[in-house]
Amino acid sequence: MLTSVIKRGILQSFDPTTYTASVLFFEATSFALTGIAMANHIDGTSAIIGALCAVLFFDEHNPQDAVIIATFASIPSPPPGRVTFMTGYQQIYDVVIAAGNVQAFSLIGGSSNIPTGVLGVLYKAFFTSAMVGAYIQLAPHGASDITAYASIGNIATANSYIDGVGILAVDASGNIDIKANAGSCTVTLYTYGYIM
Repeated sequence: MLTSVIKRGILQSFDPTTYTASVLFFEATSFALTGIAMANHIDGTSAIIGALCAVLFFDEHNPQDAVIIATFASIPSPPPGRVTFMTGYQQIYDVVIAAGNVQAFSLIGGSSNIPTGVLGVLYKAFFTSAMVGAYIQLAPHGASDITAYASIGNIATANSYIDGVGILAVDASGNIDIKANAGSCTVTLYTYGYIM
């Protein structure tokens, strides 16, 4: 007869690519079980190394037939799975990008208060150009198709400004690309929030 049981442990590691973890159990302080599935409702940012966790064993005698159903006692910072608003921060100021060129920018760390591991940012960007019809495109760094993401423009009057706001995905290192089109563009960008 199968006997289900819930045991407490300490999260030792988490692999976000397989959504599995290693757990050190209280009952066996030197025994860590690896490759335990993490329940889908647990946000990856809640899988803090050293957090306490609850593991449901569907069959107490089969350690591979288990799932981590909760993590607790460690509060993720920043909070997971939400938009976090913050004071606007100027990331880029009057950077000139030549027509047809792409320039990469890092948006995390420093005074930006944007932590590593973010999925996206809330931004406000504006630019000017001497060329009527100029526009910019914004995308995660290295995106295969920059046109699939955000764009701002087209300039209707030479040397005027145009702005836009939005949510933009970033790459795994918190970087974005900005491309100037139809003319050199002088770009300024602020961030005022992020998504974990």
